[in-house]
Amino acid sequence: MNEASTKTRSKTSLETWPVMEHFYTIQGEGYHTGAASYFIRLGGCDIGCPWCDVKDSWPAEAHAQYSLQTMVQWVIDSKCKKLVITGGEPLTYNLDLLCEAMHNIGVDCHIETSGAFPYSGSWEWFTLSPKKRILPKEENYQKANELKVVIARPNDFKFAESQATKVAPKCKLYLQPEWSKEKEILPEIIAYIKANPQWRISLQSHKYMSIP
Repeated sequence: MNEASTKTRSKTSLETWPVMEHFYTIQGEGYHTGAASYFIRLGGCDIGCPWCDVKDSWPAEAHAQYSLQTMVQWVIDSKCKKLVITGGEPLTYNLDLLCEAMHNIGVDCHIETSGAFPYSGSWEWFTLSPKKRILPKEENYQKANELKVVIARPNDFKFAESQATKVAPKCKLYLQPEWSKEKEILPEIIAYIKANPQWRISLQSHKYMSIP
């Protein structure tokens, strides 16, 4: 973790978090596809995936800071009982207090993370989406309920298999086509899963439905 990230993590664990956007929607990816979910997208990421579809989230300083009380009220007002924290890279920040506050109002907490930063928070569902540029911390592999690997080109299958060797046996395995290359790569994913049925396909179904 670089110096800037360390400073941000220390501050936001006690005060505020940079939020790019928040919205009530339908989960579009992975195991919980189709479930009503409240999303909070935290700003800040220094991993720099070239195909990232939310590059506006990268600079933390570009996003307004919100208090924990405000974030809790968003979820209360939605009446949703499932919260997804995403980014950016949410584990840039210490999320212990956020999870505690959400659990106190009866909300399940899910996270979608690259796992490149130390584990924090308390999660009913931990989605690990590892990136080649900065691999997950070892502790995060064993925390994962779901491993979701984005496939943009054929050599990504080898990376996916290397990551699958590090998660717990009960972890669910997903391959997800990179959106801009979905038409060309999806047939290869289908063929791969038919040959390797321990994997499942994750599609970004929210994009088909034209919802956030």
